Amino acid sequence: MTTVKENRERAKAERAAVTQSRIVDAASELFRERGYVATTIDAVAERAGVVVQTIYNSVGNKAAVLNAVFDATVSGPESPLSVPEFMRARMDAADGLEGAVEVLTDWLVDVNARAHGIHALIRQAAAIDADVAELERSRALRRLHNYEGAAARFRELGGVDACSTDAEVAAAIWAVGHPDAYRALVLDSGWTEDAYRSWLRRSLLALSAS
Repeated sequence: MTTVKENRERAKAERAAVTQSRIVDAASELFRERGYVATTIDAVAERAGVVVQTIYNSVGNKAAVLNAVFDATVSGPESPLSVPEFMRARMDAADGLEGAVEVLTDWLVDVNARAHGIHALIRQAAAIDADVAELERSRALRRLHNYEGAAARFRELGGVDACSTDAEVAAAIWAVGHPDAYRALVLDSGWTEDAYRSWLRRSLLALSAS
């Protein structure tokens, strides 16, 4: 049986989550409309219907707001779950090595199609904002580290020979699935999504069986 205090704390946490979601949604809209530099915390607060201090209290400075927008974008419909949380569950449920490759292929196609714009925004902002530059660097390293989980799962399912470490396979996945590869192939070279998916699947199968 929950106590009155526990109910109040839960209600408070739920209100905070709703407020943070409004801030992230407002910031996402403004970043896409105006770019990073022209978007101010004041403008985000006005669109979200909160005071400026609420943004600093619940999310942080402008770079932190951009980070929160990125998290929401890459998680997509699974938000507020983090990518490692739901991808670990999907990979664990995959049927065999090819099934795990399909899971990762689907995820990379989906996330790159959805998030290539925010990646470009972060790159532009990183050139003028040291906090965003650090954000870009740390997220790239985190993504690289997370792919070690996929490499380990491939190994469990009979892929990845003893000559390759999980870190090496993760680095290869990171390179093949990088948003820059998506941008170069699909946005710049005009590949269809089906062609990109097929190439990505074959590339990941080759990596997982290396």
